Amino acid sequence: MFGWLLGGLAAVLLLASLIARVPGHWWWLRACEFPRLQIGLGGAGCALASPLAGPAATPWIAAAGVAVLALQLRHVLPWTPLWPVQVKSARDDRPDRCLTLLVANVLTPNRDSDALLAIIHDRNPDLILTLESDAWWEQRLDEGLDGGWPYAVRIPLDNLYGMHLYSRRPLVDPSVEWLIQDDIPSIHGGVELESGDRIRFHALHPRPPAPGESEESLWRDGELMLVAKQIHQAPEPTVVAGDLNDVAWSRSTRLFCRVSGMLDPRRGRGMFSTFHAHYPLMRWPLDHVFVSEHFTLRRMERLPDFGSDHFPILATLCYRPSRADEHDNPTATAEEHRDAEDTVEEARERDQDS
Repeated sequence: MFGWLLGGLAAVLLLASLIARVPGHWWWLRACEFPRLQIGLGGAGCALASPLAGPAATPWIAAAGVAVLALQLRHVLPWTPLWPVQVKSARDDRPDRCLTLLVANVLTPNRDSDALLAIIHDRNPDLILTLESDAWWEQRLDEGLDGGWPYAVRIPLDNLYGMHLYSRRPLVDPSVEWLIQDDIPSIHGGVELESGDRIRFHALHPRPPAPGESEESLWRDGELMLVAKQIHQAPEPTVVAGDLNDVAWSRSTRLFCRVSGMLDPRRGRGMFSTFHAHYPLMRWPLDHVFVSEHFTLRRMERLPDFGSDHFPILATLCYRPSRADEHDNPTATAEEHRDAEDTVEEARERDQDS
């Protein structure tokens, strides 16, 4: 009986590993990309336990488990300290050219604003980006921040896609845009550093592919590809941040980085998994900070739980264009650029089922 159960588990894990390689936008396809670490560990467990399944089943269960582990490690290893870093570490960077950004998905029903405000005042970031923030959160943030972050863009919504940006540094021509869907906002504009240098900033929170949200990842992927194309067409010092409802190693996020040329500060450092805050065995990196080659990284960390289903994430980025050549930028092929263009066009043309 145990051999049948273990063999069934190994087969399911192998099937999920293979499904994740299939192109397409259906949510159940893309969902297989999220728990790669968990699936890989499950495969390792099957391989280790295979001798208990009996001499007839042991070889194929062990082979399936090893195959699962190998398939998944190929994707997740770059987000461990075993891999070279993609964004170089800061050294001797001028403080007036550095920017600390805090990203926090607050979870709209969560009402522990004091805990988040305590984290903000303790870490004292230059930019604060909140996601899922409604009018209630706006009032608490405005009161709790007490004018310490005088520049702001406020989008209070009750549909789980509200967004607020507070800044110590001047925001340059900030705009709210509805890139793909008319109920999903994003924030775009410039940020002026203390040095006087200006950088481009994009804040995103696309709809996730999940039952009850969207049967396909098309609209999320379309938003990511649209921003990637804009960055590619007008390259300048740029930061992209937000809850992308996608993992760092997914097909869509990797294509976003190749099309845009953006770098992931987590590569070579760790996963910094931010979701789910309350289930340690089911966590993956959904909240992201990407930078162009013009930046180095002073620090990055996942911050404490404040009652949301997401942990906040903090990154201190230093504008250092003289070190841009030290970075190995991802690049997209002509076919990948066409794929990105096709995804944007399809997402814009099709209406999402309500």
